[in-house]
Amino acid sequence: MEKAELGLIGLAVMGQNLALNIAGKGFKVAVFNRTVATGRKFIEDRAKGLPIVLGERVREFVGLLEKPRLILLMVKAGKSVDETINQLLPLLESGDLIADCGNSFFHDTERRCKELSPRGLIFMGIGVSGGEQGALNGPSIMPGGALQGWERLRRILEASAARVKDLPCVTYIGPGGSGHFVKMVHNGIEYGDMQLLAEGYHLLHRVGGMDNEKLSRVFANYNRGRLASYLIEITAEIFQEKDPPTGKAMLDLILDRAGQKGTGQWTSKTALDLAEPIPTITASVDARNLSSKKEERIRAGKIFPGPKPLAFKGDLAGAMADALYCSRLSLYSQGMALLKNGSKEFGYHLNLSDLAQIWKGGCIIRSRLLDPIRNAFNKYPDLPNLLVAPQVAKAIKQGEKNWRKVIQLAVGAGIPIPALGSALSYFDAYRSSRLPANLIQAQRDFFGAHTFERIDQPGIFHHQWRHPSLKK
Repeated sequence: MEKAELGLIGLAVMGQNLALNIAGKGFKVAVFNRTVATGRKFIEDRAKGLPIVLGERVREFVGLLEKPRLILLMVKAGKSVDETINQLLPLLESGDLIADCGNSFFHDTERRCKELSPRGLIFMGIGVSGGEQGALNGPSIMPGGALQGWERLRRILEASAARVKDLPCVTYIGPGGSGHFVKMVHNGIEYGDMQLLAEGYHLLHRVGGMDNEKLSRVFANYNRGRLASYLIEITAEIFQEKDPPTGKAMLDLILDRAGQKGTGQWTSKTALDLAEPIPTITASVDARNLSSKKEERIRAGKIFPGPKPLAFKGDLAGAMADALYCSRLSLYSQGMALLKNGSKEFGYHLNLSDLAQIWKGGCIIRSRLLDPIRNAFNKYPDLPNLLVAPQVAKAIKQGEKNWRKVIQLAVGAGIPIPALGSALSYFDAYRSSRLPANLIQAQRDFFGAHTFERIDQPGIFHHQWRHPSLKK
């Protein structure tokens, strides 16, 4: 029997869809799933008529693959990845390749690369974005690891990725865990973007008095302009959806308690380790965590009813469009700065323009906004921060007044805006030539002799402060 060109382990929906995608491009795929019944059902149902074969045991699965072997893992991040690798190790040979396509932490990917290299095995960490439909129809793909691994997988990944203007939304990211590092930051930006849109909805609904029908029209209109994106598009659709049993708006029946799988937290923790501020991403993680305290929020709401929503004079939807656009620019500036810092720290040599290009299709954060971002880093590769790119700076100057008005309105109405507010604060801090950190340095030197620098002469200084208890 003709051997399969590629193997895939893990047949949850994402794994199934990716296998169907690859096989649909003409590649023969061998699959394995821990639960054999799931694998059999997949072959008999969704994979029927496609060049997909099932190995019911790991040894049988490995035997179905042509050498040197190419194996994709679509299993849960963490110990499941290590367990699957350990199952494969006795059956593999030098030159074989394993690629983890799940949402693994990039430091784990670095470790696995180092552990498997002495065995002659190539390990890749591949970020895949686009959800279930992206996996089936073409995701954005971020492969990191050994260059020779990319060269062997390239024709398969390029054929399976989304395409924008006939360019595949995949490129070689860099060595080691770079693919998963980029995917992690991508997910952090996704957290921020979703929270910004949620806050925009909340304000338009509570202050603007817009019902779901009106909100759907507003967001559909946003999607025809510079805010156009996948998340805006699906948000407009969500407002229209009805619950079949009750006929009520589906959105209004969903509990306001948001879940998460941890990639946003990884992004925030990594940014803290690198001393790179990403307040909007971190605020979005915090917002999800606070949303989980539903019962506490209900009790607190009875104690603190808050101010009455204020009236807004003018076009609130138009002002919100400016606020969302400027906030998104701030959010992406934070994310790209983290990518730049991490690239330098970990030796990944990331091309930020290329990343903006492959995010244009297939992935959750695909948007029209990526065009000016790609152009900025293409024209100015050493740009210290996206905010100072001429096209970005011009857009912020045009929308800044409404950005501030919307945030003032939310604060006055008692409506939480952790993402919108932090996006503006990041911008204000970055554009400020003088911050109050001088007082913090004075305080640190006062109680701990931590020293400080001066504005009028070079060097490191300590001052003999007069402690309150020593004053007469």
